[in-house]
Amino acid sequence: MKTIKKLITTVTIIIILAMVGSCSNFDDLNDNPDATTEGNAAMLCTNIVLRVTKFGGRDAKAMISDNALPKYVGYANEGQLASQYNLIGGSSFDAMTILPNIDRMVEYATGSTMESSYKGVGKFARAIMFYNLTMEMGDIPYSEANLGQEGKYKPKYDSQESVLIGVLNDLVEADQFFANGITFTGDPTPYNGNPEKWRKATNAFALKVLMSLSKKETVTSLDIKNRFAAIVAAGNLMDAGTGFYGLNYSATNKHPISGTSDLFTSKTILSSLLVNNLKSLNDNRLFYFGEPSVAQITAGKLMSDPAAYVGVDVEMDYSQMNLNHSAGVYSLINKRFLTQDATEPLRKMTYAEQELILAEAVIRGWISGSAQTHYENGVKAALTDMMAVTSSFAHGKAITAAYINAYFTGEAAFKTTSADQLKQIWMQRYILNFMQEAESSFFEYRRNSYPVFPINAATSLNTENLSGIPMRWTYPSSENSVNRENLIIALDNQYQGYDEINKIMWVLK
Repeated sequence: MKTIKKLITTVTIIIILAMVGSCSNFDDLNDNPDATTEGNAAMLCTNIVLRVTKFGGRDAKAMISDNALPKYVGYANEGQLASQYNLIGGSSFDAMTILPNIDRMVEYATGSTMESSYKGVGKFARAIMFYNLTMEMGDIPYSEANLGQEGKYKPKYDSQESVLIGVLNDLVEADQFFANGITFTGDPTPYNGNPEKWRKATNAFALKVLMSLSKKETVTSLDIKNRFAAIVAAGNLMDAGTGFYGLNYSATNKHPISGTSDLFTSKTILSSLLVNNLKSLNDNRLFYFGEPSVAQITAGKLMSDPAAYVGVDVEMDYSQMNLNHSAGVYSLINKRFLTQDATEPLRKMTYAEQELILAEAVIRGWISGSAQTHYENGVKAALTDMMAVTSSFAHGKAITAAYINAYFTGEAAFKTTSADQLKQIWMQRYILNFMQEAESSFFEYRRNSYPVFPINAATSLNTENLSGIPMRWTYPSSENSVNRENLIIALDNQYQGYDEINKIMWVLK
């Protein structure tokens, strides 16, 4: 064994000496080629993009819980979901652990042909990560985050206003980096490293951030209206051919709910809030989202009849919900979610949502144009996306081009008053985020109080406000021990010293 070790050591020394002898100095070993630096950057890029793009929950039940909070679904198995009855808990700062990887990715890419593109990814990832965290909790560590190597192990909390300014500035920089970028490797999204598509998605997300801050339209530091108008005027936005920013599911990257029907997800019920609004719009997404009620089919209804679809009032007593479910009263989520590995992609940012945001911006006077055109473009795009789902799951009511062209009648026709138009836009954003960006729908509810969520004080788990929807997640419990002094300052600055789910963060005031 010792002889073998000596032989290995000798061979290793010979190889190193030979390599050193072929270079003028040892640093030359790392000079080439771009393939080395770009390869390392590409691997980190894949990890970073996945971290900020893929569904953040650990399992199928987490996805159901996320959809229960904004009242898309009810749950009739394994006891009640807390989120179903208006209780949310603590969030986490774990997402910030991508920051060192972003630094390393940029370091590896420096001097390479793909440097600008990787910098764009880094800025975009920072923006989306910090945006989500501040929208969940309020003030968060920002300016001193990721400074452990400099001895800052207990970062201060920055104001939500400061964080959001940083997010918006990062998106401006990302836009410019992608504008100067080239196709890059390591991109797990359908964009395949196309910097033009990434640039458009970046700007669409910037519009989404700005619209989510509409209550702060007059805050000078955010400059919301002018920022929004400038992005639109520049023209680098998504179009119908850009595709979505997100991830494709596959046999190796399965939809979180796929294959779980024998466990618990088969008892997930569409809410009456979602079902009734789809019915009022004569919207065929109803048939793609749910299954007909067993009781209604037994009573003679056809699976293609909207009357065969019955949602659950998610505020009702859980025991009654469970009994009704067992009796086949309700419509469960569509079987495609349970049986198809790739029933539909995860769409984080779409042309459809961008157009609906632009429609609202026209109504608010932030930009000129036709709100109706943007509204109809957005809805058409959302309906077109559904056409990619296998029509065998549409219960005889497949969405077709002819159906889409005839959609805008009755309740779906663009209204005449601004107040009603806004509600139409908000409802369409709500519908398109079903089983997609459920947290985004919750953020939108906080901003608009629409659609109206059902609340029952007799069943609510929100003990501090039985008649209200919670407004935020609490801070990570670990902060009490590892960063308590700064946590207390943050709570005093925002929430009268009390870390509680009904407290109103700055952006909502």
